Amino acid sequence: MIIYPTMELQKGRCVSLDRGRLETPMLWHVDPIATVERWAKAGAEWMHLTDLDAAAGQPGNDALVEEIIRKAEIPVQLAGGMRSRERIEHWIDKGAGRIVIGTLAAREPAMVKDLAKRHPDQIVLTVDVWQGYVMTDGWRSQSAYTPEAFIDAYAGTPFAAIVVTDIDSDVGEVEARLSMIARVAEHSRTPVIASGVVRTVDDISRLAYVPNIAGALVGRALFRKTVELDEALRIASDAHEPVAPFQ
Repeated sequence: MIIYPTMELQKGRCVSLDRGRLETPMLWHVDPIATVERWAKAGAEWMHLTDLDAAAGQPGNDALVEEIIRKAEIPVQLAGGMRSRERIEHWIDKGAGRIVIGTLAAREPAMVKDLAKRHPDQIVLTVDVWQGYVMTDGWRSQSAYTPEAFIDAYAGTPFAAIVVTDIDSDVGEVEARLSMIARVAEHSRTPVIASGVVRTVDDISRLAYVPNIAGALVGRALFRKTVELDEALRIASDAHEPVAPFQ
């Protein structure tokens, strides 16, 4: 299982959001570049980066995102505002290891399927779930899709992975947080990356033995220091649960 140390950017700063609320970010007083370099030195294989301003349709972090990609020394899985072919291919050309797509997948499935075929192992589907339905537009709009139906609509598409987020997780119990993601992972034929469920290393240990969980995003817990990255990487490396083969 791969641990993805995770950074969210808003107005050039590292933040975390409470249940997706852009207007009330939790600010972390750290240097983004130094933080990423520290993650690489700790042995991370990948990192996940979300541009929250881009997700809200506002520019401003592009230069910083490009600098992080250049200096990270590990591949960057980039999310936020990927709502056109041009923007997706722009960031692939800039060196992003993977691009995470959510809203566009709900609106333009044919385009997303084509992008996944043209850029093998570089397109990731994100499935953000609130009260049983997939959310789009930076968690501001509810679609008509259940997570299972959304995944089924992309059957056979060669995604690198599917990121699944339980938006309810900030207020739910651990069992409820893991239950939804485990259910979706069991349904998916593409390896799943769990998001929004890691608070302590115990959560990593539990995820490691859920079938078809190929990784976990870990952000706020690292900044709060309830999880140390080197310990998280060690626990994840001991996991040997099989994941679904690519179709």
